[in-house]
Amino acid sequence: MSKYEPLWKYLKENQKESYVLSYEEIKDILDFEIDHSFLTYKKEAKEYGYEVGKISMKEKRIQFHKLGEKND
Repeated sequence: MSKYEPLWKYLKENQKESYVLSYEEIKDILDFEIDHSFLTYKKEAKEYGYEVGKISMKEKRIQFHKLGEKND
């Protein structure tokens, strides 16, 4: 089980077409702060029907998009 599985399950269960989650919101879902390892694990989101979009270090936000949707 991946340490990021609770985040992927959150995305899948809520079924939004796209998300913009702050680092703080992600911390609340995971019970820990994301770190550089997220870049390695982000490909796992595809197994749950999502892909990781823009990661903003400045704004401390990450975009997620449902697979098969247009990502303008």
